[in-house]
Amino acid sequence: MKYKNLTIIGTSHISNQSLKDVENAVNEIKPEIICLELDRNRFYALTHNVKGKTSLKDILRIGFKGYLFSLIGAYVEKKMGQKVGVVPGSEMLKSIELANQKRIRIALIDQDIEKTLKRFSQEFSWKERFKAMWDLIKALVIRKNEINFDLRKVPKKEVIDELIRKVKERYPGLYKVLIEERNEFMASKLTRIINLNEGKNVLAVVGAGHEEEIINIIKNKRIDIINR
Repeated sequence: MKYKNLTIIGTSHISNQSLKDVENAVNEIKPEIICLELDRNRFYALTHNVKGKTSLKDILRIGFKGYLFSLIGAYVEKKMGQKVGVVPGSEMLKSIELANQKRIRIALIDQDIEKTLKRFSQEFSWKERFKAMWDLIKALVIRKNEINFDLRKVPKKEVIDELIRKVKERYPGLYKVLIEERNEFMASKLTRIINLNEGKNVLAVVGAGHEEEIINIIKNKRIDIINR
């Protein structure tokens, strides 16, 4: 998706297709800046292959729900990645590798992961937790998948839109924290970057499903630029 000097591509963190999409975008757009859906902590962990140890102090700071969510999310993503032979976050590493090769500036645009997990602990209600437990039981015991797609590829827009709609409807707290608030944060960061770099090509690499709303927020100027 494109707006002024900004191009956003949506990727899957465990898809070989995403690696090709990133490489093609860099070669075609020739960006002066590559923006990544990462914060400083995740960037460091990814580039240094660091597996952080979480202390009790860390859990108390971000909240138990946020900690548990990050633990389960990382486990599920790792298992899905093993199925298709792709390490989670490979498309981000590919972006970083290309940026270093071509001497392209890198900008990190995602909200600090600790703040996101803390917000998750605050917003994810008991009602949503019970729904999540029930949905997990159905997935493990009944093994019924309502939506199927090839993990090796980035899901089609229709599939992503349907998934987002179901998350928003069934888990409003999760949607608010993981999608809505982060879209606004990334849109704000990107607004600042494109305004300060007029005439320069800017490429943003984000998870599939974020790009359309981010573009809409920037176009409609629905958010003030935040200094974070």
